[in-house]
Amino acid sequence: MPGVKRTKPIWPEALGEPPLIEASREMPVEAQVLMIVTIALTVFGQLMVYSASSAYAMTHAEFGFDSLYFIKNGLVYTGAGLALMICFIFVPATWLRRLAPAVFLVALGALIAVQVPGVGVSVNGAARWLAVGPLTLQPSEFAKVGVLLIVAAVLASRRRPLATLRQLLLPVGLIVGVVSLLIMLQPDLGTTLAIAIMVFALLIASGARVILLTQVLVSGLALGAALITIAPYRRDRIFAFIDPWGQSADGAYQVVQALIAIGSGGIFGVGLGGSVQKVNFLPEAHTDMIFAVIGEELGLVGAILTVGLFAVFAWAGYTIAANAVDPFQRLLAAGATALVTGQAIVNLGAVMGILPLTGIPLPLISYGSSSRMIVLALVGMLIAISREPRAVAVDEPRFDGAGSSPRSTRSRVKANA
Repeated sequence: MPGVKRTKPIWPEALGEPPLIEASREMPVEAQVLMIVTIALTVFGQLMVYSASSAYAMTHAEFGFDSLYFIKNGLVYTGAGLALMICFIFVPATWLRRLAPAVFLVALGALIAVQVPGVGVSVNGAARWLAVGPLTLQPSEFAKVGVLLIVAAVLASRRRPLATLRQLLLPVGLIVGVVSLLIMLQPDLGTTLAIAIMVFALLIASGARVILLTQVLVSGLALGAALITIAPYRRDRIFAFIDPWGQSADGAYQVVQALIAIGSGGIFGVGLGGSVQKVNFLPEAHTDMIFAVIGEELGLVGAILTVGLFAVFAWAGYTIAANAVDPFQRLLAAGATALVTGQAIVNLGAVMGILPLTGIPLPLISYGSSSRMIVLALVGMLIAISREPRAVAVDEPRFDGAGSSPRSTRSRVKANA
């Protein structure tokens, strides 16, 4: 074909002979869909943050809040996140692997700095933030990206998939263990859980053996149970999850108020801005529990729309991962998608009482500065990967030795130049 560039990409030996590459300048449909969904979630999130926070801000004027405080603050971080997204879109995806060690080390240093007295910023007894000029950043959010990049690079460098716990422990287990320990010192079980979901998805995408995945899952559940047992407030959350209505005045108060909000919305909701629960009853209405406000104000229709947008996000992200030729880029795309959609599933499940509360925000919708910046940066990486060589089935006729008609086809790979 004229104007077609064909090469052999880097390809794991375990997958057999690498396919050919065809070049095209078209942006894949999945990347366009991902961009549209991300913008929709971001705009929708800003609107719902304003609706959920304005009453709270006005009733807490002693902290210097006004009705627009959270939306104005959120717009600053959203702007920074969009700038990161645009930068990553135009950065060649091949550079991301080179950046992995540096990003991980910076994130690790920031996690350590949080524990230094006078450097880390504590809120409600949790030391999770760093003050950078007028901005307050949460290093654990950046640690998610650092772990994603370095683990994807390590797994992509292997010629064969991981098969034993010993192979997993060095260096992947060590990397994840050190980062998780630093995050648990804050303490922040929710972020640790998000990283665990992401790394497990990376192991699946890398082709790790089923027996190893089973061992990791069992070990993770056992460790999670131990972490819950040693912390009384975490135990209370489990008991509240088991019997929320029996503890509606204590540990399950937040969940019960969220369920009341969702149930009050009916099919079409009470109208944007009309929530009663957000004013006097529902804690963290503009952060972790914002889906309850969506359910009350926009009803079942708004709730389904929210879930649907995340479902489309998952389809677009995993399609980009499935079509990626380079092993590192494939793993990076799969891990980034799992990180965003995994957090969405955990948050939605917690608000609806299907899962225990973990403190994980709803990506791009909940009020959260560092979280929104990181998700937008990951979207930029996904779009950058979609513009690299990608796997697409293309019919190629094959002839037998006698020169007869085509009898079979083989798979090629199309690349976006």
